Amino acid sequence: MPYRYTGRGVKFEPSRWRVRNKVDGFDFVIVGAGSAGCVLADRLSADQENRVCLIEAGGSDRSPFVQMPSAISIVVGDKRLQWGYVTEPESFLGGRRLECPRGKLLGGSSSINAMAYVRGHPCDFEEWEQCGATGWGYQNCLPYFRRAERWMGGADEYRGNSGPLVTCNGNGMKNPLYRAFIEAGAQAGYSRSADYNGFQQEGFCALNMTIKDGVRCSTSNSYLRPALRRRNLDVRSNAHARRVVFEGKRAVGVEYEIDGTTRIVRAEREVILSAGSIGSPALLQLSGVGPEAVLAAAGVPVLHDLPGVGANLQDHLEAYLQYACLKPITLNSKMGLFQKALIGTRWLLFKSGLGATNHMESGGFIRSRPGVRWPDVQYHFFPVAMSYAGGSVHSDHGFMVCMSPTKPESRGWVRIVSPDPRDQPQIQFNYLERERDRADWRACLRLTREIVAQPAMDSYRSEEISPGSAVQTDEQVDEWIKESVSTAYHPSSTCKIGKDQDLMAVLDPELRVRGVQALRVVDASVFPTVTNGNLNAPTIMVAERAADIIAGRELLAPSNAPFFLDDLWETRQRQGEPVRAVLTDD
Repeated sequence: MPYRYTGRGVKFEPSRWRVRNKVDGFDFVIVGAGSAGCVLADRLSADQENRVCLIEAGGSDRSPFVQMPSAISIVVGDKRLQWGYVTEPESFLGGRRLECPRGKLLGGSSSINAMAYVRGHPCDFEEWEQCGATGWGYQNCLPYFRRAERWMGGADEYRGNSGPLVTCNGNGMKNPLYRAFIEAGAQAGYSRSADYNGFQQEGFCALNMTIKDGVRCSTSNSYLRPALRRRNLDVRSNAHARRVVFEGKRAVGVEYEIDGTTRIVRAEREVILSAGSIGSPALLQLSGVGPEAVLAAAGVPVLHDLPGVGANLQDHLEAYLQYACLKPITLNSKMGLFQKALIGTRWLLFKSGLGATNHMESGGFIRSRPGVRWPDVQYHFFPVAMSYAGGSVHSDHGFMVCMSPTKPESRGWVRIVSPDPRDQPQIQFNYLERERDRADWRACLRLTREIVAQPAMDSYRSEEISPGSAVQTDEQVDEWIKESVSTAYHPSSTCKIGKDQDLMAVLDPELRVRGVQALRVVDASVFPTVTNGNLNAPTIMVAERAADIIAGRELLAPSNAPFFLDDLWETRQRQGEPVRAVLTDD
């Protein structure tokens, strides 16, 4: 049943656009109310002439655990809020099968993610253009980052302060460990960054998060909920998309299942897939658009042979370097039921305290070796020693550094296994298949240990908990990495934008699916390469720019803001001393 938010508390009521027949029509039908789909629903329905239907397989996002920033470990592990994807055995991870959580509720993965706001490095978007994503360079993307954002630090040529998406630094690094980690990075010879989403990403810094007044600022909260007051927007939750409906090679609607009944909603102008880097390629394949061999093996008739659908899958891996702490100032003392109840109660009453942050308030971006032009390692610092999912809590006080090489060379795939949309697709990331990726992890662990060994951490640092000081040789490091890394929850690039002559390109630069009509993809699957960091921010940016493209509006004027690069990047791994800036068109 479609729902409309009334604006009175959290009550929902039937929308104007009731489903009275098995077929009904709109101008635009969007599949997936996630990081991109909510943005599109808002921006396209802002024109009252556009009738917009948004289909979401999941349900409400109003659980307090979804809305409370510190409850990340609860929501990411709740199978009711995600698709429950699991990879095929990963050969270079000892045959382990990793979970691949993707949000299945209003807001999608923006409602279960860690709320880290990381745009990526400007060179990531220059790389996109080099891959054939014409018009998606940094100068073109920066204005859309700014339009989306309401940065609590104030606007400048990099940051916006009037958009729907509120970004801040959580609790302002009140725990001294956050600042000690930044100081340790500087002592290790790296620069400090005043704003890693601004002029200079490289260096150690305070981190940004998508939190508004102590509450998760998902795209459901920031974009969709205000837009639901419009009579031309219909949101159908608990509606599982089965396939795109075609007449010839023109997309004319979406078949979906709701309350055990199969229905079709027609799109008079376009169908837009925003189901994510797993869901969008799977839905294309279920609709007969994809690699002929994959479709034949799954028993799906081929509408259009498009080899790149589901290929080029990329993700970040992460692991935790953990230490015991000499001072009783960490969150390990807050992990008992009574302390959690106090934190939760304060958050419920006042939306403040430890419940109002994701606890990743400082971090950094560094280059792993000379010859790397822009950062390829990301850090999040936590004043606690535990696993991301909330288990394996250290018995005493501790802290940890989440480390992640961000420019992997390994590539994987997504493939459906049958015509039944209820059957989960096969997912194979081929993590660490390339030797370069394994070498990056060795360097990452050793560089991180060097940073934590700096004097700024002396009064806090005790013994290394994990992996432990006995892990030293390449072989020992490789074995620990193989056993310990987990997904950073950043799947991307399975419906990539590319050049006309690129046979693996799924989309043209206007995000149209090649070989068919009236069908686009707008989500993280369109990235030609994964960006340097978390994916929520660039996914929202893509949807913001896509909305203008789809609506035929004039695009925002390109920015000429400069950005930082180390002018000696070819010969040194860290700055040591300040260096000059370069312009975006150098």
